[in-house]
Order: sequence, then C-alpha cells, then structure tokens
Amino acid sequence: MKTKIDFKLFLITTLTLLVFSNCGYNTIQEEDEAINASWAEILNQYQRRSDLIPNLVNTVKGYATQEEKVLIAVTKARAGVGSIQADEKTLNNPELFKKYSQAQAQMTSALSKLLVIAENYPELKSNENFRDLQAQLEGTENRITVARNRYIQAVQNTMLQFENFQII
Repeated sequence: MKTKIDFKLFLITTLTLLVFSNCGYNTIQEEDEAINASWAEILNQYQRRSDLIPNLVNTVKGYATQEEKVLIAVTKARAGVGSIQADEKTLNNPELFKKYSQAQAQMTSALSKLLVIAENYPELKSNENFRDLQAQLEGTENRITVARNRYIQAVQNTMLQFENFQII
C-alpha cells in the first residue's frame, strides 16, 4: 500500500516538474524569436537609412561642391556598412557584431557632419528634395532608436525568463 502511495507521489511530482519546465522552455523559445525579430527590424531600418544616402549626397553635391571631404566620408561610411553582411548570425559573432556597430557609428557621424554643413547653404536648405530627404532620414533615425529599444526589451525579457526558469 505504501509503495502505491510513494509511486503516485513520485508520478505526480515528476509530471508537475515536466509540465512547469516545458512551459518555461516554450516561453524562452518565444522570447528568442522576439530577439531575432527585433534584430531584423534594426537591420531593416539601417538598410532604409543606407538607401537614402546616395540621393542625399547627390543633392548636397549640387550645392556644396567644396565640401568634397565630407561627401567622400559619407560615401565611404556607407560602403563600410554595405561590406558587412549583417543577419541573425551577426548577433552570435562578437567580432562581427562589433565591426558592424562601429560601421553604423561611422555612418551616423558622417551623416551628422553632412547635415551640419548643409546649415551653411541656405539654397540647399530651401531645396524641396533636400528637405524631403532630411525628413525621411530623421524619421529613419527615430525608427532605428525605436527598433533598438525593442531589441533591448526583448533581450531583457529573455534574460528574465532564464532567471525564472533556473529558479524552478
């Protein structure tokens, strides 16, 4: 009789542990997918920004030909970003991730210099095409910030799930 009770207790305990551990596993998988989706959104917004640059450079070129160094810096920064194939695997390779992040930082810096120079050219600032491109670029920068914040939140949620999973 005692053996039957011990066996039932063992069976109930084992099933309970299996059910709870599986729930945590599924949640961790969902959180991992959220990380990948948010990283894909960051890449998408970086690509959008990169696609705007040739038009922006060409527009500025028409008005600020003496600013050749800055235009070259922007073009080189864009080429540097384009030379790194970024995907989900980039997240798992610290060296590649660092290079990609540095290339994006150089791009941001070069674009900032370009927009500061544009302030010196009233004709350029009044150009409708330039204003449209500048507005699109600002919107894209905002989207990048939102995507980064979502990525950070997804990583934090996953880390929290790992902590909770380990407690069980």
